[in-house]
Amino acid sequence: MLRQAAVRSASTFGGFDLSEHRLANGLRVVLSEDHNVPVAAVNVWYDAGSRHDPPGRSGLAHLFCMLMFQGSAQVVGNDHFNLVQRCGGSLNGSTSFERANYFQTVPAHHLELVLWLEADRMGSLLTAMSNGDMETCGDIVKNERRQRYDAVQYGNVFERLVAMVYPDGSSYHHVPIGSNSDRDKVTLKEAQEFFRTYYTPNNTVMAVVGDIDPERTLAWVDKYFGSIPANYALPALPASGITEEIMMGERREHVVADVSQSAFMAAFRLPRDGSRECDAADLALTILGGGESSRFYNRLVRQDGLAVAAGFGLLRLAGAPSLGWLDVKSIDSTTEKLGAIENAIDEEMDRFAIEGPSPDELERAQATLEREWLDRLGTVAGRADEFCRYAVLFGDAQLALSSLGNVLDVSADEVRAVAARHLRRGNRAVVTYEPSMARGY
Repeated sequence: MLRQAAVRSASTFGGFDLSEHRLANGLRVVLSEDHNVPVAAVNVWYDAGSRHDPPGRSGLAHLFCMLMFQGSAQVVGNDHFNLVQRCGGSLNGSTSFERANYFQTVPAHHLELVLWLEADRMGSLLTAMSNGDMETCGDIVKNERRQRYDAVQYGNVFERLVAMVYPDGSSYHHVPIGSNSDRDKVTLKEAQEFFRTYYTPNNTVMAVVGDIDPERTLAWVDKYFGSIPANYALPALPASGITEEIMMGERREHVVADVSQSAFMAAFRLPRDGSRECDAADLALTILGGGESSRFYNRLVRQDGLAVAAGFGLLRLAGAPSLGWLDVKSIDSTTEKLGAIENAIDEEMDRFAIEGPSPDELERAQATLEREWLDRLGTVAGRADEFCRYAVLFGDAQLALSSLGNVLDVSADEVRAVAARHLRRGNRAVVTYEPSMARGY
């Protein structure tokens, strides 16, 4: 069932070889040997994230991640978990805006079992899905939403910021977990149609990394996955619904909630992942808000004594502008310091847009991103995930091994320029939090 394999090798990271193959049904397979530890990691990425949720059905892609663990034709109930854990392995799954992925790491001699398990649910989950599974998974996701969003301090801030940064009607307007009201409307038929459409070999990348024999592994993949039919009517990628890379003016919300401290949160539209400008933005955010040596931390916490914490992070997105998320917690439980915090942030961003980073700041930021890159590629599981990411989003798994070079090549002026264009008041959404106890509630 194999087509001629498209094989390319690389020695960019640790001397590990990387080969890419494609089955006749379109399944892309990435293989990489690493005999340092007797384990194998299998990571499967489906191009089926929350941006694929149908209108009015936010959270369907996330719900489906739960359904993938409810049993398939030959694997009943939680037996996928049980089989992997009994052989000493670990596994899980997750959904983001741009993909769903399922990952497990096992002793290498159990690799064939994992490949069979993944093939069984890709090929036969449809026949096992039931209304009972839908109800069970719906309850699981509602509980997850309570724990992560609704019943924790500042838990809904990311959802609020995303909704403001990406306009109504955009496929990025809602967070992957979706809303309970939308998810409750999803029918078994709609879930089955989602599976038929997106959970197909030609919409999937699988990476197998570790103590493997590539030839034998590829033979197993062909044996178990080769007969699964492709979806030759795979729809085009949903449009992001975002026409402007920069927001047309600041948007704000003020929230009174049961939180311990007042807070200033903001999100900015930033360049798309895969671009040189996105790497420059990553460096800018690291310099401004990446840890206790950053400009924001030094100004807000150490110098002015306005905050107890200040951080700036990047959510890379390929199909829409990326999101820069600023999180500052005030020193007290009143709103008295919020104005001073915002003024200090604006002053630091304005100064950075004019001066850019110092040579030392740029070197430290590049070293930080290099360490993060090494951390991601330092395990077989992390490497498998990165190979899938670059294959699904950019069509080339090998980019995972060369991406660091792009970051190290960015100049100080490029960092300054991206900050001047994107890190400004007119290109941000702001949510400020006020503790309800400050109002005597």
